[in-house]
Amino acid sequence: MAPYRNVRYWLGDFHRRRALTNKEKFNHSHAKLRNVVERAFGLLKARFPILKRMAPFPLVTQRNIVIACFALHNYIIKEGLSDEYFSQYNQVDVSLQSNNVRDDDDEEEEEEDDVDEVQPHGSARDREYMVHLRDQIADQLMRNVE
Repeated sequence: MAPYRNVRYWLGDFHRRRALTNKEKFNHSHAKLRNVVERAFGLLKARFPILKRMAPFPLVTQRNIVIACFALHNYIIKEGLSDEYFSQYNQVDVSLQSNNVRDDDDEEEEEEDDVDEVQPHGSARDREYMVHLRDQIADQLMRNVE
């Protein structure tokens, strides 16, 4: 689900002034969630380099590799084992761009406006459903603030 276009998005934008509208609140929540997801994938890619450049295995094999990496990750956390990558990615000063995690090994540079560059997926009906769902979530977020 894409954030609202032409509405503040990046976490740094909300340090100066909190979210005021339901669209800003949604985008702020979206950016915070995105930050968590990107940190998790950054950690997994650092811990399991095979995820950075997946070999041309069949799709089922690639899926199974990702599942195995997540399973190992969860086992390490559950057992409370010490891991240098977990320690590194739990720190606030991990290499960040626009307060979202950056993988220093990534060769492609993302621009801050990449959110607005997302190409539509699915049918017009699917997109209409997602826009309606996003509006419902934004309204619910505002009700929870009041």
